[in-house]
Amino acid sequence: MASSTPPGSVTVKHHDRSYKVVGTRPIRHDGADKVTGRAKYGADTRLSAMLYGYILRSPHAHARIKSIDTAAAESYPGVHAVITGKDMPHVGDRIAELGEGSVRLSHLSANCLAHGKALYHGHPIAAVAADSIHIAEEAARLIKVDYEVLPPVMDVLQAMQPEAPVLNDDVFTSELGAPVSESPSNVAEHIHYEVGDPTAGFAQADVVVEREFRTATVHQGYIEPHASTALWHGDGRLTIWTSTQGSFTVRQQVAELLEVPLTWIKVIPTEIGGGFGGKISVYEQPLAALLSKKSGRPVKIIMDRTDVFKSTGPTPASVIRVKLGATKDGKLVAAEAWLAYEAGAYPGSPVNPGCMCIFACYDIPNARVDGFDVCVNKPRTNAYRAPGSTNAAFAVETVLEEVCEKLGLDSMDVRLKNAVKEGSRRVDGYVYPRIGFIECLEAVKASDHYKSKLTGPHQGRGVACGFWFNIGLKSSVTASVNIDGKVSLVEGSTDIGGTRTSIAMQFAEVLGIPVEDVQPIVADTDSVGYTDVTGGSRVTMATGMAAYKTALEIRDLMCERAARIWECDPEGVRYNDDATLTGPAGQSLSFKAVASQIVQTGESITATGNTNMPNSSNAFGVHLVDVDVDPDTGKVTILRYTACQDAGTAIHPAYVEGQMQGGAVQGIGWALNEEYWYDSEGHLRNANFLDYRIPTCYDVPNIDTIIVEVPNPDHPYGVRGVGEVPICPPPAALGAAIHKATGIWMHQLPMSPPRVLHEILKK
Repeated sequence: MASSTPPGSVTVKHHDRSYKVVGTRPIRHDGADKVTGRAKYGADTRLSAMLYGYILRSPHAHARIKSIDTAAAESYPGVHAVITGKDMPHVGDRIAELGEGSVRLSHLSANCLAHGKALYHGHPIAAVAADSIHIAEEAARLIKVDYEVLPPVMDVLQAMQPEAPVLNDDVFTSELGAPVSESPSNVAEHIHYEVGDPTAGFAQADVVVEREFRTATVHQGYIEPHASTALWHGDGRLTIWTSTQGSFTVRQQVAELLEVPLTWIKVIPTEIGGGFGGKISVYEQPLAALLSKKSGRPVKIIMDRTDVFKSTGPTPASVIRVKLGATKDGKLVAAEAWLAYEAGAYPGSPVNPGCMCIFACYDIPNARVDGFDVCVNKPRTNAYRAPGSTNAAFAVETVLEEVCEKLGLDSMDVRLKNAVKEGSRRVDGYVYPRIGFIECLEAVKASDHYKSKLTGPHQGRGVACGFWFNIGLKSSVTASVNIDGKVSLVEGSTDIGGTRTSIAMQFAEVLGIPVEDVQPIVADTDSVGYTDVTGGSRVTMATGMAAYKTALEIRDLMCERAARIWECDPEGVRYNDDATLTGPAGQSLSFKAVASQIVQTGESITATGNTNMPNSSNAFGVHLVDVDVDPDTGKVTILRYTACQDAGTAIHPAYVEGQMQGGAVQGIGWALNEEYWYDSEGHLRNANFLDYRIPTCYDVPNIDTIIVEVPNPDHPYGVRGVGEVPICPPPAALGAAIHKATGIWMHQLPMSPPRVLHEILKK
């Protein structure tokens, strides 16, 4: 049963394809379990004789660990195991690829349990397994840690100074993968991209604007905290139940960190209550496994919300400088960007994607970009929805608005004049295939929202654009036809945003059967082929491609089986779009009729599809927002919001709209409220949802959506990823709207009432 199109939702097609299943709105396969509470999440795992784990964390942002005495904890009644960093194997400097970034294994190990140094407030120091979580917590408090407190480095610019305390003795500045610093440094990497001659380009410009921007450390804010249960079997094998975006990447990380053969580990993904990039790296999984090994019992670890904020990977704070030059007719002729992103305690910030994305929306002939990955005494950063791109979009889109104002030109017209299209070259060298950015700009310009008038004295309207390249990577799907004509579809992609259904829809489209006749199952690592993470907006595209290939093979197998029934050559059997099969003498059988004779006519009908998709499907978004700014308090009220995006083809339009709306709300949080607050000693002071304020239904209006469909040429249904881009435009769009309402330019996130009021009073 399909739902109707909600009000405020528009689809603009740039293709003439028609489908039976793709583009409809069926009820999601896991919907009943989710709404009734039967779905099993990470904390719901229950095993016989299970123990509970608790992690002791550093009270200091930067400290040398001189000694750890666990004797009192180990002898505490009800305690079965205690571990410290000494229990972690020495894994060396090998690099592990996580799907949305890579990490040095020695750093990943030290991030799970500190080795010699605590590098942020909340850094894990030791872990205890006991009969109850209360006993484990009481015992952990008995662990005596002797710290030598060191000065913390909390700001990216401070960390880049030569005299700044160095966090890691094994980090040296590198360029193009080669070390360039002779001594350890907080600057882990310098990235450089250049095209044309920026110096000459700026000489041609009639207007040049250069500004500096700051963004804050922001958390993904998923509702479900991290939760894992591990059972180290007597034969040395290991089973892990965990809330994760990638069961195979958990298996790889745990195998590397604990030096266990890969195939001895089975990871069973539970349902996941949000991730947005923050549930790819391992945190508690290796600790639960070690505690299980030491105790001989299964161990479950659930982080509380404070621990999630303190010690899991947020997105980085940043300092960005952008310089744009344009001719008087609005043509962008030169651009420069300097980006410094906080990596947290260990290298690995998304500064490279930020460098790739910062000028990605515009065809600028002369551009130069320099990026820096910088360690500070905060948690190691992790992916968060288009990692690195939101920071960059805020900076470049704000400067572009100021350029347009100085030239007296409409910013939408300037964007259309400079918009990238097929054949445009990005600053990092990538050349675009067919894309839909111009179509998005045109759709917003033609919208009722854009044509409407503002009425209040303190109201303003802003527009901004965003880009994410999306990733492809590897996926695997296996399908089995049952004798009742329904199909079991086993996939390796954990389902965060409804991908069970979007994958099943593409499979059903090929076969011409109802999507309700496909039963999608997310399997463990022993039950399906290797599949990369659910992240980077890859699943509907890449796992969908695997399902498409699987369905084509099922069609061939069904034709072969019908040929057996009719005792004819399989070449004479035709599979029709309505899921019927016709033979050479006019015979006809339905899909279900052929399936009903599987047992009588031979072996099972099973097929597997594997894919390794190209790494870019290139998604663009354009957002439009109206605000009212209270001049007495600086409070920004959002009056109306429209998000437009090129989805390629919307497999399930309701899911696409949900991704666009959800990403926009998270971007609004970045823009107006969200930030980590550290004191001068590096203590996180707002590690809860009361003080770290994410938007609620009272903060945002209904978000209208415009889905633009310019098909991706690398996918049979034209799919592009949609989950990343919506978070990118909101800060810049809101900044532009605030400027129109007040005349002030905002260059720091979040644009909270005190900051807005400060700028109003300063003006």
